[in-house]
Amino acid sequence: MAIEIRQHVPGKDLHDFMRVPHLVLSSDPNWIAPLDLLIEEQLTPAKNPFFQHAEVALFTAWKDGALVGRISAQVDREHLKKHGDETGFFGFFDTIDDPEVGRALVSAAEKFLREHGMKRMRGPLSLSINEETGMLVEGFEYPPMMMCPHHTRYQNKIAEAAGLEKAMDLFGWRYTVSELSPRIVRAHDAVRAMPEVRIRTLNKKRVDEELRLVLDVWDDAWKDNWSHVSMTPSEVAGFVSTMKWVIQEDLALIMEVDGEPAAICFAIPNINEAARDLRGKLLPFGAFKLIWRLFVKNPKTARLILLGVKEKFRKQRKYGVLPMALVYEVKTRGERIGYEWGELGWTLETNTPVNVMIKAVGGKAYKTYRVFEKALTA
Repeated sequence: MAIEIRQHVPGKDLHDFMRVPHLVLSSDPNWIAPLDLLIEEQLTPAKNPFFQHAEVALFTAWKDGALVGRISAQVDREHLKKHGDETGFFGFFDTIDDPEVGRALVSAAEKFLREHGMKRMRGPLSLSINEETGMLVEGFEYPPMMMCPHHTRYQNKIAEAAGLEKAMDLFGWRYTVSELSPRIVRAHDAVRAMPEVRIRTLNKKRVDEELRLVLDVWDDAWKDNWSHVSMTPSEVAGFVSTMKWVIQEDLALIMEVDGEPAAICFAIPNINEAARDLRGKLLPFGAFKLIWRLFVKNPKTARLILLGVKEKFRKQRKYGVLPMALVYEVKTRGERIGYEWGELGWTLETNTPVNVMIKAVGGKAYKTYRVFEKALTA
């Protein structure tokens, strides 16, 4: 039978769209279902400020009456305003092992993007570069961290069969908290000898203000990176609202130079570890299990999601050791809390200085997430 493509309304018609990964990935012992509540909020215009500057379409594929895949298509006006490259995006690309299904879904996303004037599609981004980015192509033997994608081993072949080609690889780095290289120790000692430099933890009594400060430093540090898009004020507020309830102060670090915020290092407990057996459900008892595992039992893994040095300090040679000193701090503090290892990521494959630094502090590239592109012809 022919493949049927159905379009769904964001925020109103999500049930089948959200069912797809459970159908495709449920047999993978390493897959951890994201919390349905968070995905539903992400796909609801009234709850996700991304929709304030984007047009989004959601599609599912059906074959012989069975649900067999999904994809999103989105036009991000903030990306277009900064890059002016007539590029639209796709995301949430999950299918059965059938190239025809993949081609039908990519074709539906292409049509939507062409109708909005786009000349190229890129993804998967679900939904933006500041959310879940890339398709897992290496590291299938490890479960996904919070806000990190997980795919079947065949999904990248489905993407290639639909005409998508590699645009950029992103690396996820694994680091063990008990391992401290001599170089990172020397960097930390050098920073401690600088009287103008102070490392402090995020002040939870002023959490909203502090998280905005963290994002301001991060945005300055990463603003020139490939495909970077700054968060809007509404997106910053959404990030603050989501993150403030999982913050551990010892893992949220701000480095100041003469009282000015100069660098940040922000890690959070790996919620996926605590939610592994919940199958995405918080009811009837999932919420209690999640809270107890996060705040009483404490996870053994964490994800370092933000690390950066402001450009003005990055250009000063003496401050080149700042990020390594921050990683030293977060690793030693994490070990005291009881963490065993964490993921630092992602980083661009082309960001050689950062990747060299991560290797120098003991990080090992253990996952690769691929971003694809395709020219959109008339």
